[in-house]
Amino acid sequence: MGAKLAGPSGGKTIDQNSDINVTPFVDIMLVLLIIFMVAAPLATVSIRLDLPPPVPNNDPNPEEPVYITIQETGSIFIAAQQSSIETLPVDVCAALGGGECREERVFVRADAEVKYNQFMEVMNRLQENGFLKVGLLNEDIE
Repeated sequence: MGAKLAGPSGGKTIDQNSDINVTPFVDIMLVLLIIFMVAAPLATVSIRLDLPPPVPNNDPNPEEPVYITIQETGSIFIAAQQSSIETLPVDVCAALGGGECREERVFVRADAEVKYNQFMEVMNRLQENGFLKVGLLNEDIE
């Protein structure tokens, strides 16, 4: 905002200049635009999702998935058959029917009271033996 003092007549009148200086406002907006343009791609996280096919499978006898259940006591069950951490890969392959069993998906679920190291021991054992398609279930075990 500026003021203009009296001209050559020597009077004491002051004329107000009411023009708004928008230059700082535009500068700030351009800087913010550049910051958001640079930061927006960094904020996106890409997670690989394994989505089902868009066409439903009309197989009349779908295969029952294999569930690995970890109980609070540390007992491991594959379906209804009890297993141990040492025999887990062999038992999972037997439950999947042999063949290319490491290419099939298995599901792991655990009681809420299972300790983290028990759960990770099962996950690590599966990964060490080539079972990379592991799904985690969050549901109540009865």
